[in-house]
Amino acid sequence: MAITIPSRQLFIDGQWIEPVLGKRIPIINPASEEIVGDIPAATAADVERAVDAARKALSRSRAHEWASASGAHRAKYLRAIAEKIKERKSELAKLESIDCGKPLEEAAWDIDDVASCFEYNADLAEALDKKKKTPISLPMETFQCHTLKEPIGVVALITPWNYPLLMATWKVAPALAAGCAAILKPSELASVTCLELADVCKEVGLPAGVFNILTGLGPEAGAPLAAHPNVDKIAFTGSSATGSKIMQAASQLPVSLELGGKSPILVFEDVDLDKAVEWTLFGCFWTNGQICSATSRLIVHESIAKEFVDKLVEWCKNIKISDPLEDGCRLGPVVSGGQYEKILKFISTAKSEGATILCGGGRPPHLKKGFYIEPTIITEVITSMQIWREEVFGPVLCVKTFSTEDEAIELANDTEYGLGAAVISRDLDRCDRIAKAVRAGIVWVNCSQPCFCQAPWGGNKRSGFGRELGEWGLDNYLTVKQVTRYISDEPWGWYTPPSKI
Repeated sequence: MAITIPSRQLFIDGQWIEPVLGKRIPIINPASEEIVGDIPAATAADVERAVDAARKALSRSRAHEWASASGAHRAKYLRAIAEKIKERKSELAKLESIDCGKPLEEAAWDIDDVASCFEYNADLAEALDKKKKTPISLPMETFQCHTLKEPIGVVALITPWNYPLLMATWKVAPALAAGCAAILKPSELASVTCLELADVCKEVGLPAGVFNILTGLGPEAGAPLAAHPNVDKIAFTGSSATGSKIMQAASQLPVSLELGGKSPILVFEDVDLDKAVEWTLFGCFWTNGQICSATSRLIVHESIAKEFVDKLVEWCKNIKISDPLEDGCRLGPVVSGGQYEKILKFISTAKSEGATILCGGGRPPHLKKGFYIEPTIITEVITSMQIWREEVFGPVLCVKTFSTEDEAIELANDTEYGLGAAVISRDLDRCDRIAKAVRAGIVWVNCSQPCFCQAPWGGNKRSGFGRELGEWGLDNYLTVKQVTRYISDEPWGWYTPPSKI
């Protein structure tokens, strides 16, 4: 399983370029706490170079290569990228696991999704050719009108560490399909596979400047990128706090934000207990609990609560916690020492506020190194507690009971977030009622966390705005232009011509 972390530079204008200040950031394997490599650290001077390269890629002399090219032309590159991703799946999955602690089987699944996302957006790019001139019906016969969909321009893409390559792809693929020039700034905690995406793009011959990547710290690279006057749009996935800063920096630019969550899962009394238990665990502990849509608030009917929670505890005992490269790993380390301490603080605060740590809550006894936290279930929770209200971003599930459907809905909506929600019940009419009543951008019925590149993804309230994936994801990177033509042979006739005065 040994694999070497490639040593890369910044990727700007189709070339590997050393950062202006020559600084690098160590890569720490969260499973061993060892330094396994490093990444280049971009600063404002490097942002200038990347924005300049992207702007030149969209200039009049070079636009025919990309922005003004047909969607079919761009689709060929997207499909070529997808094929290279498939060829390198095993390597990329291992790099992902080493970099962010994701279990290898999960990482492999993510890489499959990366390839699928590029292929899907290739289809969308081709479909744009059929929508070049969409006619608009007007009430006056003397005018004809149509709309054009055009690339929005230079886009800054700022992405998180929990799905390093996949979250980058959710933005890069539609941006390229639309004909934009993209500058990707991944999280400094997990950038390795994003740099490998740059290598793939170079290999397939993507036109220079169309895709650029700046790795580095948020304040040194992300902030100047978000505030750059020659960036036309910003797409961000990450914390609500950083999202607020980006909104302020972006000023009047179009921005799409996918922020945090504190999603509920409602379990009713008519469920198959074991099926519901597995989906509850998957909904919270998948990706080591580090997922913005994690259904980390279990709202379970009081009549089955004790039996259900007892089963959760028993199932937790069977979750394999290990080095993410080990066969059968189902829970790896969280991404960093800082995240590890943050999660333990959440658990400690819950206990001090009067909640019960029913299982987990600390380091697995068999793992002496690495940022590992046992799957944790917390009961005796009240709605004023921090553990109920704030996003933990770790393998921590908190539990409350309900007696009526209305009470369950009220508890589900008792959050400032609105990304996802799940309902588990055999009564499909009830599930439909819940899906309509819950204030969230995504609702799962009798499951939790499935995601498809064809379906929209995004939230309400403090979970952000805008949608990624599907045709909605492509629309993020397109601007609509109205073109109206006067077609009559007669003069307009509003003013009297001088010859008739």
